[in-house]
Amino acid sequence: MVRTQIQLPEDQHRRLRRWARQRGISLSEAVRRCVAEQLTQEGSSPSREERVQAALAVCGRYADRSGPSRVAVEHDRHLADAYRR
Repeated sequence: MVRTQIQLPEDQHRRLRRWARQRGISLSEAVRRCVAEQLTQEGSSPSREERVQAALAVCGRYADRSGPSRVAVEHDRHLADAYRR
């Protein structure tokens, strides 16, 4: 293990101590768990670039079976109709 010194705002320190106390763990263990959780979340969720690429990959892939529509041109009218209901 590597020894690390950090500084926290008073509010975060107080909340973290309370969180650790509720779980019966040390403040150091609480910090380790919070860091591990954040790193796990970041590692498992796609990056912004990956999300953009996935969204762009579906653009234009699906066609309306009834043929082209004027939804884009008549967007405001369709939106107004939807809110009237």
